[in-house]
This record gives sequence, structure tokens and C-alpha cells, in this order.
Amino acid sequence: MTPTLTLAWKSVRNRKVTAILSILTVAISVILLLGVERIRTEAKSSFANTISGTDLIVGGRSGQVNLLLYSIFRIGNATNNIDWKSYLEFSQHPAVDWAIPISLGDSHQGFRVMGTNHQYFAHYRYGKKQNLAFTQGREFNGLFEAVIGAEVARTLNYQIGSDMVIAHGISDVSFSRHDTLPFKVVGILAPTGTPVDKTVHVSLQAIEAIHVGWESGANLGNTPSAEQLANIDFQPQQITAMMLGLKSKIQTFALQRQINTYNKEPLSAILPGVALHELWTMMSVAEQALMAVSVFVVVAGLLGMLSSLLTSLQERRREMAILRAMGARPRHVFSLLILEASVLTFVGLIVGTIGLYAMLALAAPLIQQTYGINLSLSGLSYYEFLLLAAVQLAGTTIGFIPALRAYRQSLNDGMTIRV
Repeated sequence: MTPTLTLAWKSVRNRKVTAILSILTVAISVILLLGVERIRTEAKSSFANTISGTDLIVGGRSGQVNLLLYSIFRIGNATNNIDWKSYLEFSQHPAVDWAIPISLGDSHQGFRVMGTNHQYFAHYRYGKKQNLAFTQGREFNGLFEAVIGAEVARTLNYQIGSDMVIAHGISDVSFSRHDTLPFKVVGILAPTGTPVDKTVHVSLQAIEAIHVGWESGANLGNTPSAEQLANIDFQPQQITAMMLGLKSKIQTFALQRQINTYNKEPLSAILPGVALHELWTMMSVAEQALMAVSVFVVVAGLLGMLSSLLTSLQERRREMAILRAMGARPRHVFSLLILEASVLTFVGLIVGTIGLYAMLALAAPLIQQTYGINLSLSGLSYYEFLLLAAVQLAGTTIGFIPALRAYRQSLNDGMTIRV
């Protein structure tokens, strides 16, 4: 350690209260800066991993973002349905390994209801090709059995065996409920951090059964009972969308072209990864706004440190005079102030980084459960190191302002304080 650096460190220790406040200001700024960056990165990763292992999503002719929103995120409605015969044709295509049908349109207390089959539980993947898992119960087998997501169970306090009534359409109002045909919860899925957590899953046959007597879009008063419907083999007529997994990735674009030019009905086939990227790009304004806010907080923190150094400068003129009397030159005084700012910034970076990891360790489980963002305790990335280096450089540069002022005062005062 050089004599100037040693002197700078001792000077900082001599002003403990001011130094600690400056360090905390920088540390809080760093926590926010790195925290926003970590959340932004992990949110983007979680968003991109909402669905994985699916090669194509097929729906009625529509834009790829709209198709992605209603089929995966359960936002909005389909422009058109798919004929069941089209689903059978493509599910049996030589290039297709598996197909998952999706039927949407109903809801339960604000949560979307999705009709599907057992292929969904076998082949749907999220994150890094993770399977759906049950915390309680099993898949649906009976006509009026339901499997609910973790968020549905938590919000509505449902358990295995709970009864639930599905409403016709998105609005859950009394006159639209299928209250004569209640469902029983038989399974609760483990949290995934995806729209699966907010979905009620039933069979395609159940979707058909509850709409018997609702052909006009309203209850005509002739809805059969559950006992009357139990022995009927319901065949879906239409579905909302389907997810396809192919035997070979090489066949993806050929099958996509074949579906998009299908002459029996207008269909759209999209690549989930491409559509997710386009959707994230559309939301990038919020991402940039968060980063801008964190940058301004860092600037405010550094300005607070600058204010502290300038305020204490007048009180330290006697210290500078003593240093001059001991043989220090004005340039030594100049470098001393710069080193002090650099030391304060560096210690603030260390404290802020440690504070960030402590907060991540405490808050990561809650954020995962509430927002579906998996905040890992991995090491700092190259970009995060660049951010820290930029803060260190900015803190050192800010030190030039009090250093220049101290330099001029040192020239004027010499070894005697002049007030």
C-alpha cells in the first residue's frame, strides 16, 4: 500500500460517520443498479422459458403475437377456432411426434379454464425442459374432474376434493355459470412461474359436456344433469389451438409452411421462440425505463458522496495546512482527495454487492413464488462487472471536484489557514 493510499485510508477512518454514510449511499445505489439488472436478466430468461420443447403452436389465422398471447399466456381470445379434423390430420402427420390440443373460452373466478388431454401432462415443458409435476393428487380421469395450477389453489384456498363451478366465457357472473355441473379438484400442480399456475385444466370432453344446452351462447334451461352426461362419449368439434412436437427439428419449417398454406381452413403456425422474442421486444420500453431509474439513483448516490466531500473540505483546511507543513506538495493533497473518493466508492461497491446477494438469498423464494422469476445466486456476469467498473470510474472522477478545490486552497493557504 502506497503512502498516499495509506494516508487516504486513515483520513477516511478519522471521519467514520461521514465515511459510513457515503459508503451506504453508494452501496444502496449499487444494490438497486445490480438488482434491476439481475431481475431484468432473469425475467427475460423466465419469459423466454415460459414454454420449451414445443416446436410449433398452431391456431386460427392470426398474428404470431396474438396467437402466442391467447394460447400460452391466456390473454385475449382466438380470432377463430380449429376444426377437430384438422387437429387429427396434423397430430397424425409423419413429422409430428406429439400434439397437445387446447380449448379455451371459459373461466373460474378470474382464472382461465383450459380443456386438453393427457398429452398435456406428458409433453408440456417449461423452463429448461422441465416437466409438470403434482404437489397433490393426479391427472383428471373422470368427466367432471379438474387439475388446478398452484396460484389457483393458493388464491382460492382449494384442496383435493374441493368443488368448483365453471363460468361460460371470461366474465364469471351468476347467469353464465354452469352451476348444475360442478367439477371436483383431483390434482394440484407444482409452481412453475408460468401461466400454468393460473389455469384450471379439464378434459376436452368436459368442455363439450358443460356446453350442452348452451348452443346459442346462453343457458336455454334444458341442460342435462351430470348423471345423464356421464355415459356419453363426447367428441370435440373444435379446439382453440394446438402445440406440436416434431420428431426432427429439420422438419419444422417445412411443416410450418404446410400448415400456413393449408387449404381446408385458414391456419397459422408459429415458432414459440421467435414469437416470445418479438413480444419481449415490444415490452422493452419498460425494461429500459427500469435501467434509467437505477442509473439516476447511482448518479444521486455519487452526488451525495460529492456533497459530503465538499462539505467537509472547509473543515479540513487545518489538516491540509498540517500536511503542507510536513512537506506535502499541492499535488499530494490533490491525489489524496481523489484516492479518498476512490476508496469510498470501492468500499461502497463491495458492501453493495454483498448486500445484493444477501437480499437475493432472502427474497428469491418469495419472488419465485409470487412473480415466477427465478433469481439465481450465480456470480457476477461480465456486464455486471462492467457496471461496477463504470460506477468506480464515476466515483473516482467525481473526486476530482473536491480535489481541485483542495488543490487551489492549498496553493492559497500554504502552511497557514486563511479564512
